[in-house]
Amino acid sequence: MKPLVTFVFGLTSFFIFVSLFTETVAEKDGVYIVYMGAAPKTKGSLRHDHAQLLSSLLKRNKNALVRSYKNGFSGFTARLSAEEAHSIAQRAGVVSVFPDPVLELHTTRSWDFLNYQTSVVIDSNPNSNSNSTSNDSGAIIGILDTGIWPESESFNDKAMGPIPSRWNGTCAKAQDFNASNCNKKIIGARSYEDDETSVIKYQSPRDMVGHGTHVASTAAGSEVQGVSYYGLAEGTAKGGSPGSRIAMYRVCSPNNGCRGSSILAAFDDAIADGVDVLSLSLGAPSFFKPQITDDPIALGAFHAVQHGITVVCSAGNDGPDPGTVVNAAPWIVTVAASTIDRAFESDVVLGDNTVIKGEGINFANIRKSPMYPIVYGKSAKKKDADVNDSRNCNTNSLDQELVKGKIVVCENLDKTYANEHMDEVKQLGGIGVVLIDYDSKGMASSFGTFPMTVISSEDGAKVLSYINSTKNPVATILRTTSPTKYTPAPIIAYFSSRGPSTIPKNILKPDIAAPGVNILAAWMGNDTAEAPEGKDPPLYNLISGTSMACPHVSGIAATVKSKNPTWSPSAIRSAIMTTANQINNLKAPITTEKGVAATPYDFGAGEVSPTGPLQPGLVYETTAIDYLNFLCYHGYNITTIKTIANTIPDSFTCPKESSIDLISNINYPSIAITNFNEKAGRKVNRTLTNVAGDGNSVYAVTIDSPANLDVKVAPNKLQFTKNGDKSSYEVSFSAANPLKEDVFGSIAWSNGKYKVRSPFAVSSKRDN
Repeated sequence: MKPLVTFVFGLTSFFIFVSLFTETVAEKDGVYIVYMGAAPKTKGSLRHDHAQLLSSLLKRNKNALVRSYKNGFSGFTARLSAEEAHSIAQRAGVVSVFPDPVLELHTTRSWDFLNYQTSVVIDSNPNSNSNSTSNDSGAIIGILDTGIWPESESFNDKAMGPIPSRWNGTCAKAQDFNASNCNKKIIGARSYEDDETSVIKYQSPRDMVGHGTHVASTAAGSEVQGVSYYGLAEGTAKGGSPGSRIAMYRVCSPNNGCRGSSILAAFDDAIADGVDVLSLSLGAPSFFKPQITDDPIALGAFHAVQHGITVVCSAGNDGPDPGTVVNAAPWIVTVAASTIDRAFESDVVLGDNTVIKGEGINFANIRKSPMYPIVYGKSAKKKDADVNDSRNCNTNSLDQELVKGKIVVCENLDKTYANEHMDEVKQLGGIGVVLIDYDSKGMASSFGTFPMTVISSEDGAKVLSYINSTKNPVATILRTTSPTKYTPAPIIAYFSSRGPSTIPKNILKPDIAAPGVNILAAWMGNDTAEAPEGKDPPLYNLISGTSMACPHVSGIAATVKSKNPTWSPSAIRSAIMTTANQINNLKAPITTEKGVAATPYDFGAGEVSPTGPLQPGLVYETTAIDYLNFLCYHGYNITTIKTIANTIPDSFTCPKESSIDLISNINYPSIAITNFNEKAGRKVNRTLTNVAGDGNSVYAVTIDSPANLDVKVAPNKLQFTKNGDKSSYEVSFSAANPLKEDVFGSIAWSNGKYKVRSPFAVSSKRDN
């Protein structure tokens, strides 16, 4: 079994990533990315300085070039010595030179739950049709991932119209993939060669991991009835935008991770191909904070957004620690993960008939009555083993004679994968495992046919009390069921990376949350390792991660784009954020895994609504000038900025007063303030654009602020008379006393029909 394939793959990538990024440009010979900013306005041509640099390089070494970028931006990847890399970095027109990194993956009922959660009623006029199940939305979603399994029924093209004429992409040929694998659903498929130093090479768009297939079907899979994971979670599978087309860009391989050079190449191709949305369920580990000019995703996304493409990325799986969110550039939509209202319940029945609710996926075939001896790992300790090791059921810590034929209670003190405990007990002859682990609540691991379940620490105390008070304790573990309408839901997943952003804190990240726990979606069709004993490979699989949350938002973004084709990426992001939900299915505030109210650092603006973004009323347009000012405030000089951007006005200069604090003032749908001084206070401005159509409309403001922060908005009413009207307001923050911790609130504008809500976070801490 390999129920955590995405995490294992990510872990492999992690170690490669560390080895590549612990050295600076001048320390190692190898493959480098040379980033040269904007592409020339003539499509497909090279900038003069780009062409000169390549010519000079190839004269020295004809095999140096790995790939060149010329569609969305300029630059190339090449095999360079440390000395060459350092020299090129000094050349005019070169923005940055950095080692080619290897990034990691961030690894249906979810759509039904989102629709149930939303309370927005959409007008039925033709310009605002909310029917996202249309067989032909016109939008194209590009997915950068591990490839696609085209034979999956989720990618059938029944009732889909012709491929949009604006599509310029291709369906790559490989030994196991050809043009016939594409259709009117999968309209493009590319793959990017592994580095020539790779021991194992794989050059095909076909998915050999499963992750990309799962992501693609979540975003835009066709409706398929009667799917399940071996009878669990049975229902109809469909993507967020079933009428959208899919273009797969395989940038990750089973053995070599997700190379930055491949990611940039995919961005470059996708811009030329004509996609509307790009979805990336991958990124750097949270400990590494690359500069924007050294970050392949941030760079590629910047140029994609400049070409009108909405870029949606996963926030990372390094939660619940603060400051772990990645993919946090302001032009990216950053997605956190939440649970849905479906549980995978595998209960424990004790000898006194007490039933303990557990979670996990097992297809065990043991008796339902409690008749099997149960023992605590600590009590089954080997003579010389460490007590904590035996409590964890770690390798070589348990006495086989005390384990054989019994259910073993283990604790997850070391926060390792649940399956590691199973493997140890199983090999010693144990017949089941009850794992005590509070943090994994809401995320079910798969244990195949082995009887195993996971329970909370509170319930663990009850089990241990029963064992300690009973002469011959017995129990059983029930086969998994998948009940729905589980409460409370959603909960922010414990693994979901948290804010504040560190590049910088003055942009509030993540932006939004979406279902990312135990998501059922299409899978590669030959995965025998994932199949329980005696079963065929699964056609649909259940996996978790912000990887799964990201395509939910990508699908919604595509639907919004198809209904509003002239909207910019920032308008689409604003619509998604300002219409989000903050209330769970108990009509109470959404919480974290610990049961405390979630903050914008946990879920941004809240849980995404699938229909609200179609009619947001007003939007925050984050303009090209906003992004240029962001770069100024971030410390980049005007020469570098003019090299990066191709839409920069000739008259543009960085503001004389450029500082990190001013980033709070770019026209973002949320507000983040750092280095807050209660004596000086802080003021920020925002501008809203009317997208609700013509007609007089007045919006009044509502402020939700903590008791220790005074928040004022002026004016307190905004009036719009026609579509496209803009109106601005100023927010003033002040406090009587220093803030002892970060505080949160929101500003909402409403005209009685639409509610446009923006969260804020204020911190007295300095942004470094």
